Amino acid sequence: MPRFVCLARVLFPVLLIASVLVPFASASGPYVIGSANTVTADPNVTVPTTTPCVVQLFSDAAFYEFNVENFTYTPPSACPGPWAKVVLVADINLNAGIQYDRTANFWLGPVNIYFGTTAEPSAIGPSWQIENDLTDYSSIFYTAQSGQADIGNTLCCGLTSTIYASASLYFYPLAKGETAPVTANQVFALSAGPSGGTVALNTTTSTLSGTFTLPTNVQTAYLDVYAQSQSNDEFWYTCVPNDVDGELYSCGNTGFRETEITIDGQPAGVAPVFPWIFTGGIDPYLWFPIPGVQTLNFTPYRVNLTPFAAQLSNGSQQHTVSLSVYNADSYFSATASLLLYLNAATTQTTGGITKNTLTAPSPVVTEKLNVQPTSTTGTVDVTSNRTFTISGYVNTPGGAVTTKVNQTIDFFNNQYFDITNTVYEQYISLGSSVTSTTTTSGGGGPTTVNTQTFNFPLTLDLAEVVKSGGDTYLTTTADQTYKSALTTKVNNVVTYTNSLSNTGQHVDTVDYNTFVNSNQSAAQQYNYYDSTGAAYLCDLTAAANVLTYFSSQCAQ
Repeated sequence: MPRFVCLARVLFPVLLIASVLVPFASASGPYVIGSANTVTADPNVTVPTTTPCVVQLFSDAAFYEFNVENFTYTPPSACPGPWAKVVLVADINLNAGIQYDRTANFWLGPVNIYFGTTAEPSAIGPSWQIENDLTDYSSIFYTAQSGQADIGNTLCCGLTSTIYASASLYFYPLAKGETAPVTANQVFALSAGPSGGTVALNTTTSTLSGTFTLPTNVQTAYLDVYAQSQSNDEFWYTCVPNDVDGELYSCGNTGFRETEITIDGQPAGVAPVFPWIFTGGIDPYLWFPIPGVQTLNFTPYRVNLTPFAAQLSNGSQQHTVSLSVYNADSYFSATASLLLYLNAATTQTTGGITKNTLTAPSPVVTEKLNVQPTSTTGTVDVTSNRTFTISGYVNTPGGAVTTKVNQTIDFFNNQYFDITNTVYEQYISLGSSVTSTTTTSGGGGPTTVNTQTFNFPLTLDLAEVVKSGGDTYLTTTADQTYKSALTTKVNNVVTYTNSLSNTGQHVDTVDYNTFVNSNQSAAQQYNYYDSTGAAYLCDLTAAANVLTYFSSQCAQ
């Protein structure tokens, strides 16, 4: 039986070299029919009408030998703040040639301000722009400090494409009479050190931790979490239990991963792991010219730590915030930012935790495999379902304010296998969802209920076939989605709603022997609306590795 190992583990480096042979069209804009230049349906950040002050962080920095670009940031003197909005805008491009996808991180001091990956090059050098709304992080921009950009690229060993990047911060002043948005008073980084950097989490017991002396008047707290799968864990959603990874030619530790948050060793929250697929993943042709959902610019998962506000404020000791990835198998690249909102009416927040039912996950594995000398068929499923409540209160001049977080986390990864001497098929249906209801009450104020849902479904059909002539073909179908929705009620009256859906569909067949692909198509739809009337809808389609359609609503 041939060893049909989990696909991209052998395919990716080979197709990487072959990808420059495809005759792509030139690109002259963000959406050009017939172009293979990298495009997404993602919207630009909505900005105010005021004229921004622009602070350039770096320009045309070249990344070619795992070098970092160091820069010095100085606050904009003409726009002293507070700001209506702060936006990071970065332009990234490669010269045509041969290169892997690369992880990209930008840091201001130890705080991460951008995390994503790069597009692979082709016969053209792809170029794209990313934008991040950093308004919540405004407090880090009042102080001059150093920063760095890290795009781990090399020109070693036949790789030929240098990555170039430029980045600037746009500070939008408040309009006359406008009230400043509520932003974090202080931001604390969980990173590799004072200059930032991610930390590798190799096993379940590996942790990324930050130990801090915190302000004593915390009212609200959040943790923005990034956990990017790398190396053995890059395709974690294709993995299976260790007892069957041999006959299934797959990675181990099951197809379940989840980020766990603790405060001073106490369970404090959960962040699901989004199944990002990079542009070299599985079959690089899948992602021309539309990459996977969020591939170029990750969205962090925000964990509400407000029930722990009084504990964080007790002033008697430093506090340690940690995160780990359950079932990590070398490795996840992680960073996080702790956002604290302070109570200006007091110098000391008191209170405590009243309930915490969060425990470690207990995934359930079900195997139904028929293993024969020349074939293996059947299913391997893993599920994890949890509901928990964390409640805490802080004392304010108006009385105790209680924050209760009720959360339900459901996960399943159902895999079907059909393996013979000439076929290796793996069909994956993954569902990852979170329903979180946060109730804030007391202190003489209204009762506010925020109900937020997240859904991260992924279906992946990987069919590798050896034809009668000996040629081996891989056909891949990938459907990927990021969905979120929010409903806010004040005293049981709905005051705000929003809905976001970002979906991608990708199909390709590649011949291992000739490295020529066929029947390629891709699409992305990004749809957002909210109760204020804001709306955005963009549809993209591609075929034969080039853009074939974009809707009129797409950002220009």
